[in-house]
Amino acid sequence: MDMIVPAGALLCLVASLIPLLPVARGIVRVFDFPRMQILVLSVAGLAASVALFGTTIPGIWSAAGYMSASAIQLAHIVRFTPLWIRTVVSFDPERSRGERIRILVCNVKQSNRNYPDLIEQVRRHGPDIAVFMETDEPWARALNDLAPDYEETVACPQDNSYGMVMYSRLPLTEKSIEFLLSPEVPSIDCTVVLGDRHFRLFCVHPEPPVPSRDTIGRDAEIAMVGLRVRDETRPLIVTGDLNDVAWSRTTRRFLRVAGLLDPREGRGPYNSFDARYLFLRWPLDHIFHSSHFQVIAMRRLPFVGSDHFPMLYDLALIESAGEKNGDPEPADRRDLEEAEELVSTEQKRDRKPIGEDWENG
Repeated sequence: MDMIVPAGALLCLVASLIPLLPVARGIVRVFDFPRMQILVLSVAGLAASVALFGTTIPGIWSAAGYMSASAIQLAHIVRFTPLWIRTVVSFDPERSRGERIRILVCNVKQSNRNYPDLIEQVRRHGPDIAVFMETDEPWARALNDLAPDYEETVACPQDNSYGMVMYSRLPLTEKSIEFLLSPEVPSIDCTVVLGDRHFRLFCVHPEPPVPSRDTIGRDAEIAMVGLRVRDETRPLIVTGDLNDVAWSRTTRRFLRVAGLLDPREGRGPYNSFDARYLFLRWPLDHIFHSSHFQVIAMRRLPFVGSDHFPMLYDLALIESAGEKNGDPEPADRRDLEEAEELVSTEQKRDRKPIGEDWENG
């Protein structure tokens, strides 16, 4: 025990410092994910250090290490707790007017064949728009049971874990399947009619980070979406499994470049992955939107056999608001240069996307 507590302090501090490195490698970026877990370990280690060592030299050094690690983690995740100011206000129908929309987003996990549970969740909650990722042909056929309830379908089933299917009760005046940086990784870009207004919806599922590879593919696709929607004047929603956490430098830069808001700020992280393991969870499935929207509710739905929980978002497209949202963080020249450099680098590469054979073994 005399060595475990000080060694734990060193490990927590190192694990907290590694993702601060400006290195687009999976071995670095994966430490962005377990910030809440490292915070819990750091707080527990601090308590153990004080109890076991008091004000001795080992105790002081251990406490300093755990406190430093806790401070670094809190600086990243406190934004996604009720301690933070909400940048997106809650919709108040007594003070504001707007059209409501419900969106369900779920990475189904391609090898998961528990179709009935997910379909039952969709029917129970009746989303206006449902977006499914990792959908292969068997998933597309199973989800076709939902087709009678929906006016529009955009489908790109694939067997490489990057397939995508979207159902919409609302009319779509424009809809396209885009392959932004890889011919194997689709996204959906469409215009949705909501009442007498239109908004743009962009659904994405970039590559996951793995320790042995770089993260340029994922980072570049997220950056490219930000650059593409940056000048959009219509109401806008970007959603999907970004394979990145809400507090990472990649996601924060995306929000600045795109000029979007994250409704989780001041509310909670809404951890959607990993649905199978209680102590290994972080927010990978996201919804970001322009200041035209306010939040009615956000919910994580029950386990449906996937490694992701389905996420359900109720928003209001505001006509008039008693209380207005906060302003998006502005992008600076460095944000734009980094985003453009990532896209340029990835466009010059010819490679297969990460993880395309994971679900076929």
